[in-house]
Amino acid sequence: MEKLVSAHKTKEIVSKYGFKFSKSLGQNFLIDENILTKIVDGAEAGKEDVVIEVGPGIGTLTQELAQRALKVIAVEIDKTLLPILEETLGNCDNVEVLNGDILKINLHSLIEEKCEQRSVKVIANLPYYVTTPIIMKFLEEKVPIKNMVVMIQKEVADRMQAKPNTKEYGALSVAVQYYCDPKIITKVPRSVFIPQPNVESTVIRLDVLEKPKVAVKSEKLLFRVVRAAFGKRRKTILNALSNSGLGLEKEMIKEILQKSDIEENRRGETLDIEEFGKLADVVYEYISL
Repeated sequence: MEKLVSAHKTKEIVSKYGFKFSKSLGQNFLIDENILTKIVDGAEAGKEDVVIEVGPGIGTLTQELAQRALKVIAVEIDKTLLPILEETLGNCDNVEVLNGDILKINLHSLIEEKCEQRSVKVIANLPYYVTTPIIMKFLEEKVPIKNMVVMIQKEVADRMQAKPNTKEYGALSVAVQYYCDPKIITKVPRSVFIPQPNVESTVIRLDVLEKPKVAVKSEKLLFRVVRAAFGKRRKTILNALSNSGLGLEKEMIKEILQKSDIEENRRGETLDIEEFGKLADVVYEYISL
């Protein structure tokens, strides 16, 4: 089977089918074998794994995954790519291509029907405009996956693995690290894609935790508190929570912060996930009164 991961082969296939790249779908096809290998190696995909790939494009990554994994389920939203994938993956008996929007698919049903109770990993070169919604869908819906290895915009990857007291640290950092241990695998230059995107990329691995990083009384409330804390980064945590729509008076917020052992003049970016968990649980007590 001829490898797809080259500028020459990619251009040949695109030309053969008269394929037009869609900016609205964020289509950029990988043409670098070194990066391709790092993605697959980074996920440690093996014969015991079923891989869900989001956005296979012309099948460049899919082809490599098919050689490593037990089975690959490739979900592609663009119907015009289906005949291309039929050709490029024709020799891959362990690949199933599904035409659909990953954000609208019932992931639990998909895994139950297609994954044979096997270890499931998500590996993808994600379109940048829906990176965060796709990742958070898998995490928030508690889909039974082992890890996610995804190529995403560098700035988003930096935020996902950022630590407190850094400019990158924010609500996304807390949300991802609540569910996962993130690890940067490699930085990716623009030059390894056709067409070249306007931004640098990063491959990041998210190892999904068996249990969230902290135990809280209400996940929904935790993330409300986190979003409020980062809503106005220059505000103190006292002022941020007082104007957050939680329905609590400022004096109550002061009491809550005192009970949480958090100084009221601190800013949200200084709180770690354990402190946010403790704070959310104390807020829960007051809202439940």
